[in-house]
Formats: sequence, C-alpha cells, structure tokens
Amino acid sequence: MTAGRLIFDNLKKSIAYTLTSNIPEISPFLLFILINIPLPLGTVTILCIDLGTDMVPAISLAYETAESDIMKRQPRNSKTDKLVNERLISMAYGQIGVIQALAGFFTYFVILAENGFTPVHLIGIRINWDDRNINDLEDAYGQQWTFEQRKIVEFTCHTAFFVSIVVVQWADLIICKTRRNSLFQQGMKNKILIFGLFVETALAAFLSYCPGMGVALRMYPLKILWWFCAFPYSLLIFIYDEIRKFILRRNPGGK
Repeated sequence: MTAGRLIFDNLKKSIAYTLTSNIPEISPFLLFILINIPLPLGTVTILCIDLGTDMVPAISLAYETAESDIMKRQPRNSKTDKLVNERLISMAYGQIGVIQALAGFFTYFVILAENGFTPVHLIGIRINWDDRNINDLEDAYGQQWTFEQRKIVEFTCHTAFFVSIVVVQWADLIICKTRRNSLFQQGMKNKILIFGLFVETALAAFLSYCPGMGVALRMYPLKILWWFCAFPYSLLIFIYDEIRKFILRRNPGGK
C-alpha cells in the first residue's frame, strides 16, 4: 500500500512540475497579440525548456522518497482524487505559473528598458518593430534602431526569459518534492533531483554562452545580473508554498 501511494504521489508531483511552466510559455504570446509588444519568448526557447531543461528534473521526482505522513492520510477516493484535478490545475496554472510568468516579464522589461524601450513605449510597437524596412525606429530616448539591432535585443530577451523560467523552475522543483510536508521535514536527500538542478542550470548556461548559438538557435549571451532578475520570484514561490503547506497541515481536511 505504501508503494502504491508513493507511486501516485510522485506521478502527481512530476505532472505538477511539468505543467507549471506552461503559463510562462503561453503568456508571452498572449501579450504579443493583445498589446502588440515584441515577442518576449520564442518557439525555439520553449522547446529548449520542454525538451531540455525540464526533462531530468521531472524524471528525478520519480525517485523521491515517501513523505512521513503518507500512511496517515485518508484512503484515496478514485472518483475525485485524480492525478490531475482542480487543485493541481489551480496550483500549477493559477498560482505558481503566474509567479513564474511575472519573473519572465520582469526580466524582459528590464533588458528592454536598459536598451531604451520602456514598458509604456513597447505597447503597440510590434508592427514597426518587426518591419524590415524600418531602420530608424526610435526608442523612448530618441535613439534610432535598425531592424537587425532590434532583433538582436529581442532574441536576447528570448534567452533571458528562458533563463528566468529555469531559475523559477528551481523553486518549483523543490516545492514539488512534497504535497504537504515542509521541505525542512523532507530534506534534500534525492540525489537525482540535485543532479537535475545542476543539469538544467548547466544546460541553460551552455545555450546562453556557447559560441555559435546566436546563429544556430538565436540565443545570445546575457549579462550575469540578468540571471538575478528572477531570483526574488523563485524565493517568493518557495515561501508562498511553505506557507500554503503549513496551512494544509493545520487543516487536515485539505488535499
């Protein structure tokens, strides 16, 4: 019975981890269409997340040991307690996913602001931004940008948004280790998970800084400081989830 509950728990954790990054992957295209800003995240960088950085961490959750309260829970209701239920969707899409999207957009706006394009200035600029024939597009300070210069900044933003998702996925992976228990109760004994954290970080760094990536995948090197833009959001995810789990433990009726 313990093994059955453990398998169910770990499958649920892996699904929750994988689903969460969908929101920061979809939201850039929504804002791209709705408010006509330059595309914050490209399709290539999304594939790098789904088929690259997320793979080992998602698999590592299958090696997570049982939580201390696993046999104290009520038997699972097969009709209502599914692998993917309303609570999991709410958590992945409506809570953690939104925080992750905010991290990506914050980094995106920081980079463009550093290059002269303030958030207000970006609204409605997409058509001119993507026009190859416009080589004198002015930013908020009157500086003129050619099409090629604009695209280099845009692809740099794609890379930065991608790195931001990796950074907040660190926290997502750690909070997915447990369903109710605190991380401080569970500990960091899963060596495969720790390896997964290193793998996704190393892969993100490789894709960002390896020579030739600008030509092959349109991914450009980032300033080190741009990696830190998403750190507060990663910490927020961890703190938010620890509080949520504390409330769940105080209210045993929660699932």
